[in-house]
Amino acid sequence: MFCSNCGSNQMEGTKFCTKCGNKLADVPTSVASNIKKPTDIIDYVLYGDDMQLVEIELDSSESVVAEAGAMTYMDKNIKMETIFGDGSGKDDNKGFMGKLASAGKRALTGESLFMTSFQNVGYEKAHVAFAAPFPGKIIPVELKEFGESLICQKSAFLCAAKGVSIGIHFQKKIGVGFFGGEGFIMQKLTGDGLVFLHAGGTIIKKELKAGEMLRLDTGCLVAISETVNYDVQFAGDIKSGIFGGEGLFLATVQGPGHVWLQSLPFSRLADRISSAQGSHQGENKGFNNPLGEITGGIGGALGGLFKG
Repeated sequence: MFCSNCGSNQMEGTKFCTKCGNKLADVPTSVASNIKKPTDIIDYVLYGDDMQLVEIELDSSESVVAEAGAMTYMDKNIKMETIFGDGSGKDDNKGFMGKLASAGKRALTGESLFMTSFQNVGYEKAHVAFAAPFPGKIIPVELKEFGESLICQKSAFLCAAKGVSIGIHFQKKIGVGFFGGEGFIMQKLTGDGLVFLHAGGTIIKKELKAGEMLRLDTGCLVAISETVNYDVQFAGDIKSGIFGGEGLFLATVQGPGHVWLQSLPFSRLADRISSAQGSHQGENKGFNNPLGEITGGIGGALGGLFKG
């Protein structure tokens, strides 16, 4: 149930709002199902620089939803619950099929069918913290400042206030789907609350005016507002595309709207780690390792001595 004065989420059976003290009235089920549930307002603190962690402070009965496995620690009064679907709670009145549809959309983006909800069931403030799976930045974004909707890459979402819907966005342009670096399906975050996005390296936000265009390396896009036109463009010539290291196509974003970019896409980081692993496989065996050769020679000499 929700307070009609401040909009805070209250536990069933509560007579007075725990936030503002307003008397809570019983609302018929037929009426309550048509009331838009407000998104929880949450406070937070970001820790760290390149491997960040976000600690969220929840008031009594407040909730936050996150990707499965993102939680780092939580207070004893935090109740953790696995939920089926997008975590917004908007499909609760649609039954199992509604939840199945929202879960199916998440599966198309490569995410788990389930999300995790964290609710403060105590009467005092409580904390829960989340961290990303690889080095990068965590940024808070107020959806209501960007038309209550944001389109982002599939792995960008970390956690959000309860009430935010995590759906999908289909790319209608074939060129963008094949060469844009994000595929045909991206995540779409809808609501009026706070969401936390994560991406590799450093994240910067650019505001594009109407008609203003920015060309970027495919894979460096983190998120865009719905008013931004996202497309791909030929890099220039075959020689630059093949030998320039940037590929044959560049992604283009055209305003008006906002764009978030990352300096180190995870795919680029994974490629570097993979190539470095292959080029240094022999180092632990003494190859290209003077110390390994010395210790190996001593070990061989001592072995021969004991055998003799």
